[in-house]
Amino acid sequence: MCNILLVDMNSFYASVHQAIEPSLRGRPVIVAGNPENRHGIVLAASYEAKKFGVKTGMPKWEARMICPDAIFILPRHDLYLSFSARILQIMKDFTPLVEPFSIDEAFLDVTGCGHLFGDSVQIARQIKKRIRQEVGVLCSVGIGPNKLLAKMAAELQKPDGLTVITRDEIPLKLWPLPVKELFGVGSRTERKLNNLGIFTIGDLARCPVDILVRRFGVTGKVLYLSANGIDYSPVDPHSLDVVKSIGKQLTLSRDYQGHDEIKVAILDLSERVGYRVRQGGYVGKTVSLTLRDTNLLFYSWSSSLREYTDLTEDIYRVAVRLLKDNWPEHKKVRLVGIALSKLVKKEVEQADVFGEKDKKRRLNRVCDEIRQRFGYGSIWRCASLTRGGIYHGQQGQQALGRAPDDVS
Repeated sequence: MCNILLVDMNSFYASVHQAIEPSLRGRPVIVAGNPENRHGIVLAASYEAKKFGVKTGMPKWEARMICPDAIFILPRHDLYLSFSARILQIMKDFTPLVEPFSIDEAFLDVTGCGHLFGDSVQIARQIKKRIRQEVGVLCSVGIGPNKLLAKMAAELQKPDGLTVITRDEIPLKLWPLPVKELFGVGSRTERKLNNLGIFTIGDLARCPVDILVRRFGVTGKVLYLSANGIDYSPVDPHSLDVVKSIGKQLTLSRDYQGHDEIKVAILDLSERVGYRVRQGGYVGKTVSLTLRDTNLLFYSWSSSLREYTDLTEDIYRVAVRLLKDNWPEHKKVRLVGIALSKLVKKEVEQADVFGEKDKKRRLNRVCDEIRQRFGYGSIWRCASLTRGGIYHGQQGQQALGRAPDDVS
């Protein structure tokens, strides 16, 4: 039975702008950041722009070169969230089992809904029609017996597609595809698989599972199952109810060099993450530091604390240790990210003999109260007002309002 749907909005950000501004329809629209703040990459492109070769992640200057007639628009995340909520409500009119997968994707389980709305294909057509008429954007729908195959089906026909993959059709529709097309296979995994002589999904499906496990560990078995269309995960409408991590990352307005300067950026981000962790009533145990160098390569390290915390100072201390242990003084940094994970709801506070933690808690609490009343930018640490402060000045204030948070 193929009762799992994956509804995927087509070129969502660009489509939202075309929906609210009729003059943009049928024209190449590119949603991109502001190059002056070094956020000048393509976040989304309409299909009219994609025909020229514009892709997500492409630098804005390159997109302008290959598509000179494109209309460039700054991102409006509040607008995208509003449209996403409207689309989710349409889906929930057909089944209560709706699992948001991202801002522009969601899984649905329509088992038992046939007597109300017809079979899964009929339901998919109704959803596509309502989203097009009521919201003004197009979507592709994939249908399969599980979430994996529904996701793979949705990728096969864009825009405005509707594709079904049954278990019997796996060898015909999936196995001839390049292995990089399998959900969960990134560029690094692709290279490792290629080194094993695995170039198609079919090659992966036929590879002995013990070889994959020896090379990739537990992930090897997942890859083998995925290539064979096997996925046991249910559609969970409560998947986002529990926050697993809270983080923030930001492309710096210039390249930072030296631990002292990078530490100021880490402090600013630790402050932001700690504030959001406390606002959510969480404590966490694992701190992660992400850095991106001038060659646009990402590096990430994590370290766990002995006790759960929500203190800015604890987050900062661990992140700085990760910086000193892993990053050379001379190497420049383009992006910094901080996250606190392994979150649980805060129930008690751990006391310490000398009362240092209590002093820090009181300081954090007072700062949080000031920010809640007068806005986040109403109080800063002294270091944040130096040249290394990432939110210092007008440019920093703009970044503070626009930079995406990472909550998973």
